[in-house]
Amino acid sequence: MKNIHQFVAGFTNGDAISNEARVLRDIFRSWGYGSEIFSEHKRILPEIRHEAKDAAEYESVAKPEDVVLLHLSIGTRVNEIFHNLPCRKAILYHNITPARYLELINKQTANSLELGRAQIKALAGIAEVNMADSIYNAEELQEKGYSDVKVLPLVLDLEKLTNGTDRKTMKKYDDSITNVIFVGRCVPNKKIEDVISAFHYFNKYVEPHSRLIHVGSFAGTEPYYHLLLTQIKELGLNNVFFTKSIPQASLNAVYKCADIFLSMSEHEGFCIPLIESMVHDVPVLAYSAAAVPETMDGAGVLFTEKKYELISEMMGQIVHNTTFKNAIIKGQRERLTRFKDRNLESELKQHLAPLL
Repeated sequence: MKNIHQFVAGFTNGDAISNEARVLRDIFRSWGYGSEIFSEHKRILPEIRHEAKDAAEYESVAKPEDVVLLHLSIGTRVNEIFHNLPCRKAILYHNITPARYLELINKQTANSLELGRAQIKALAGIAEVNMADSIYNAEELQEKGYSDVKVLPLVLDLEKLTNGTDRKTMKKYDDSITNVIFVGRCVPNKKIEDVISAFHYFNKYVEPHSRLIHVGSFAGTEPYYHLLLTQIKELGLNNVFFTKSIPQASLNAVYKCADIFLSMSEHEGFCIPLIESMVHDVPVLAYSAAAVPETMDGAGVLFTEKKYELISEMMGQIVHNTTFKNAIIKGQRERLTRFKDRNLESELKQHLAPLL
């Protein structure tokens, strides 16, 4: 049996690339191929090690006819192993966060990001098929010397967003208070401090009965998290909640309770929570940066300047002007339909055709 395997930098729960790797593995198996997920053993979450294998062990058993797809997202030993494999290769680029965002927060992670940038250049010309999950990412690869880069949006399992809702979380947030949410890792490029600043104006001058909920892990960025806590204290806010990483059912509940999704992120290669918000009819207000406008595709409300007073006013319009809110939701539903109508499995097969 011919194989289509995947290499990922890490394999865990709640991670976008890990989730996509699971979806693609099932697709490859449905095509009749053997398919496994490989990563560094130490980067595989212990409780799900039955789902992934050690990339180092694959080197000795790789066959020339095997196809290996690398999810390129950070500097890692996995990228080096992939470079030297004696098989047919494809790359799917998810972008690499600029190291400057992490230099003062986690030097080790910043070094891995710098390594990733160097490995992008080293991998140019290695794969027969090059893909990126946004035009923004594809253009970056082309600037690094990659040719004929195909665009394949993230292949998502949207059904999980509506299958199961945690009752305890619903009870906690489903009340008369306006819920402003942001979902994404607690990392500096997400600019959560700007979300907090905009919410401060919104809570003080527009809607005093409001809370801010952030969902996302701060593992490895604890100094940044504590800076955010200091900011919250200095602003006198007592209605900002950090849930950290939570199960899917709890995340679904947060989306169901949300009145607005506010993003201030400055670097996104795709930004899945934007699509997730659309699934739950949560109006999106987002800073127009990197791949965000592409992912929004004309939906939601985008802004180009971080003027907190004006942003808070727009938040008020979205929350209180029912006609305006309904128009936003209508546009988001239309964008979501366009996303769902794309046969991404067919596009994937077409892109990988030279290897199959």
